[in-house]
Amino acid sequence: MRVEVLTGAALDVALEDVAALRIAVFRDWPYLYDGDLDYERAYLDTYRKSKDAILVGAFDGARLVGASTGTPMADHADDFGAAFAKADIPLSDVFYCAESVLLPQYRGHGIGHRFFDTREAHARHLGARYSAFCSVVRPDDHPLKPEQYQSLHGFWRKRWYTPLDGAVAQFRWKDVDQTEETAKPLQVWMRHLEKDPA
Repeated sequence: MRVEVLTGAALDVALEDVAALRIAVFRDWPYLYDGDLDYERAYLDTYRKSKDAILVGAFDGARLVGASTGTPMADHADDFGAAFAKADIPLSDVFYCAESVLLPQYRGHGIGHRFFDTREAHARHLGARYSAFCSVVRPDDHPLKPEQYQSLHGFWRKRWYTPLDGAVAQFRWKDVDQTEETAKPLQVWMRHLEKDPA
């Protein structure tokens, strides 16, 4: 296994595999995303266009088995402006850790931490004061919630992320058991980057 930052031509080549990973991983709980390659290609084009974007790939040999991405939050202002309206934090101070997707058989070996470490180091290099991401909010009694599901809240809190009060974004996608797109609430989690808490 190796984890590396991809840029330039390597980033371009990897984005098709990242799209496939997003569709596969986000099909599971809690996203339940019925993915579409055309949508994924358009969405991931952000990482080609943003000069400060980062793509971190996890490889098993030559095969991409996991990926995480990030850009300055200002590159996502249309999506997150409303969610941050009550926070009194300039979007220019925030780095957005977008997705972290990793095939199930590779989880539990520290790759998730390496994804966050690498993106947070990149964010600090860019001068960001905060790092943030979003998590989809689902009701506990949702009929598709697996009995054995373990929340990632503990993992995120160990990395000093906490939910940002009142910061909830809204995104639309089609669930695997639905025929139409519906709006989903996504809670913003954030941490201060200038100093790791003791």
